[in-house]
Formats: sequence, structure tokens, C-alpha cells
Amino acid sequence: MGVSQIVSVAVFVVAMALIMSEKMHRSLVAIVGAMLLLILHVLPFEAAMSHIDFNTLGVLFGMMLFVSVVKLSGLFEYLAVKCARVAKGDPWRIMILFVLLTAVLSAFLDNVTTVLLIGPMTITVCKLLDVNPIPFFLTEILASNIGGTATLIGDPPNIMIGSAAGFTFFDFILYDAPVVVVIIAVVIGIFYLMFGRKMNVGEEKRARIMELVEADYIKNPRLLKISVAMIILVVLGFMLHGALGIESSVVAMTAAGVILVVSRENIERALLDIEWTTLTFFAGLFVIVGAMAETGVIEMLAHALINVTGGNVFVMMLVLLVGSAVISSFLDNIPFVATMIPILLTMEASGMDVTPLWWAVSLGACLGGNGTLIGASANVVLSDIAKKQGHEITFVSFMKVGFPIMLVTIAISAVYLIIRFPVA
Repeated sequence: MGVSQIVSVAVFVVAMALIMSEKMHRSLVAIVGAMLLLILHVLPFEAAMSHIDFNTLGVLFGMMLFVSVVKLSGLFEYLAVKCARVAKGDPWRIMILFVLLTAVLSAFLDNVTTVLLIGPMTITVCKLLDVNPIPFFLTEILASNIGGTATLIGDPPNIMIGSAAGFTFFDFILYDAPVVVVIIAVVIGIFYLMFGRKMNVGEEKRARIMELVEADYIKNPRLLKISVAMIILVVLGFMLHGALGIESSVVAMTAAGVILVVSRENIERALLDIEWTTLTFFAGLFVIVGAMAETGVIEMLAHALINVTGGNVFVMMLVLLVGSAVISSFLDNIPFVATMIPILLTMEASGMDVTPLWWAVSLGACLGGNGTLIGASANVVLSDIAKKQGHEITFVSFMKVGFPIMLVTIAISAVYLIIRFPVA
């Protein structure tokens, strides 16, 4: 390894250690790490900027603005009370409803958008029932990443793979969605063992929930109608943005701009709700991971994964599944997938059938996001929402729940791939 490679790895390892120890705020760690790489000339400024995924940041910023306006309508409180009443005030039933809703929405929306919508609802319900929201947030984070695995537009790696391999929206429904349904069912069972049996509230609190009237929580009927219409348009926008040749960030920013104009809400007030620490964290992390991509470290990892298999497609499929999951738990999955794509295309050009490998990378990269708190954008966003409410999800506490469950989902995926693509 060259000096630049060693420095890039060292900065990444130290940054991860500091984030895990939580002795420094993760945003500060990411910023300092990025600046250090620039000062040491590990990568030039232009290259650093090229590795920042401004599309992802645009989606985050746009949807944060959008949600900040929507929540003024009372929509989230209305939905929260509605779910609570449907579940008859039972926190476990409410959790199941939120998990399923999160998974379904994540299949058709960006994961971040989904958790930004679900987060306020969760806070409202937990306040009404006077229960700890942390288990709800943890399950919703995991559900968002699992649900996003099911479709072409559910997670950025799938969009990248679909574009490179020529897979359609329905190809992902055919190949990824079946195993996602099984995984959700198994994970709900795990959630019950971990949280469900402990979730008990008194009859008094349940009765209080049943006495609530959803309509009373609507703060602005005009804004509510606008919000519902805009959410439908946002869903359609995210579903069709690829076919229209429009980036997902354009959909998010347009939605934010339109709802601010139509609702006549104050943009300065809306900007106060932006999770700036989340945005700065991702900007810095993109540069840190980008340095490893720029110096060839990620490519080395990808080639190592391939070399370990000895060219056997069946073995390679399983290695890529596990390797993609573990790497995507600690690295952003976008640069890893971006590195794997040309390797798989080269193998395909040589006459090898790489179809199983595409789906292995898709499942591994998407599900791997559940391994740690920094494994996916949705994890960071929802943890920041929780922290604002006085309920901190630490790196270690998340990993204790997320990493074992991630391994279970990967094991299920491995069995599925073996059945779907048996050894010749």
C-alpha cells in the first residue's frame, strides 16, 4: 500500500473509532477527518467535491424542508392517533403498523423521506401512551432499509445496479421483493421477542387513546389538503424520476419549493427544522470514503472479494452477499456498489453469467445498512430526530440490535439465493 492509501485507511479507522466511542460528535469527526485528508493532499479539493453525493444531500435537505411544512398541518398527529385507535391503544400492535407502513413506504420512497414522515408520528403516539420511543425508532430504521431493498427505487444501490445491468422495476419485484417479504415476517417475530412482550400500558392510557378524535388534531385544514396532494405527487415523482430523467434530489427540492409557495409558510421558520448536523456528517463522510475510493482501497477490497472465490460464480455469489453486507455496514454502500459495477460488467463481457452476482450485491448492500448507525442515511436521520426529543440512540446500542438482525437477514438472503440460483 502507498502512503496515500495508508493515510486514507488510517483516517477512516480513527474516524470510526471516535464515532463508536461517541467522545466527539459524529458530524465534527466527519468534518475534521475530511479536512485532514485535504490538508495532507490525499485527494485534491476537486476530487473531494466529486465524491460528495449532492443528490443524496439534496434529497435530505428537500425532504426536511417539505416535512417541516407538512407537520404544521397536523397530518402526522392525525395519522398517529388514527393508528393508535386502530390498534386499540396496544403499543405492540402500533409498532407492527408502523413497521409495515415504514417498509411499504420505503419501497416506493427514498428511505430518508420515509423516516422523516414516520418519525413525527412515532413521537406523537409515544407521548400519548407515555412509552419509550427508542424501540419504535430502532424497528422503523431496520424496516426502512429492509423495505427499500424490495424495489428499483427503494435504495440508491438498486438504482445503480438497475441502470448498469438493465434491470427494470418489475425485475426487482420478481427477484428482491419475495425474500424481503420473508425477512419482514421473520424480523417482526424477532421484534416481538425483543420488545413486544415488554410493551404493556394500563387500561387507563388505552381508554384515553380511544377517547381521542383524530379530526381534533388537524391544525390547518387547507394545509392538510395541500400536504396530502403533495405527498402523492412526491411518491409519483420518486417512482418516475428515472423514466423522466430527473434526479431524486430535484423531486425533493421541487416538492419543498412548491409546498412553501402554495402554503405561504415562512421559509426562515422552515429552515430552523433542518438537521444541519446530519447534512454536515454525510458531507464529511462522503469525503472520507471518497479518499479510500480515490486511492484505490475500495477497489482493492472489491478485487479481494472476487479473488477469494477462485472465479466460482456460486461461491462468488455468497461471498459478495456477505462481503457487501459487512462493508456496507461501515462504509457508504454507494461507492462500494459503484466500484463493483465495472468489475461485474467486465466479468459479464468475458462470457460469465453474472445475474446471481447482481442480486447478491443488491441484497448485501441494501440490507447491510442495518449493521451500524452509520450504515444508511435513514439510520442517522432518525437517530438525530430521536436525540432532539431527548432519546439518544448510541452507536453501540444500535449495533447491538442492528448487527445481529442484519446477519439474520443476510442468512435468509443466502438461503434464498441458493434456492433461486442453485449450483450448476
